Amino acid sequence: MKNLLGIVAVLVVLSSCQENIAPESDLTGNETTYALLSGSTYPVHGNVIFKEKKDGTTLVRVELSGTEGELKHPVHLHLGAIASPDADIAALLNPVFGKTGISETTLGQLADESAISYQELLQLDACVKIHLSSSGPDKNVILAGGNIGAAADDDLAGGRMGMRVCKSE
Repeated sequence: MKNLLGIVAVLVVLSSCQENIAPESDLTGNETTYALLSGSTYPVHGNVIFKEKKDGTTLVRVELSGTEGELKHPVHLHLGAIASPDADIAALLNPVFGKTGISETTLGQLADESAISYQELLQLDACVKIHLSSSGPDKNVILAGGNIGAAADDDLAGGRMGMRVCKSE
């Protein structure tokens, strides 16, 4: 019986030690944040954060305030500045969940299947748009958006009046 209690005690100690060991991060520590402004009458705004991963891909995290409910809001990475009409979609990102206001996508290639790294994303002339819906008349409602990369360097758009609807597919 003493042996059994001793074994249980050792297992408890070992399992508690394992819980305290932090897993090695797959991120390099390099990250860049861009503001996302309200794109409609809905009071939604936030940030998009690009985090470089050790495998050469980028973790794209969208953090919004002002979303709610069970809706999933589509997120697009578009080529060109946010004021560019009919900008092509460079990549479809995971949707923002209304309840949390969060979306996370690991991005390693664009819609045309060309590879893209963290450093290349920071140089890309592009923007991020979050839509109210993926279909119907609400698909043209932009909840929030903002320029990234080279477009952010040349940002002349003043709030939602500078945002254009997306190119319909």
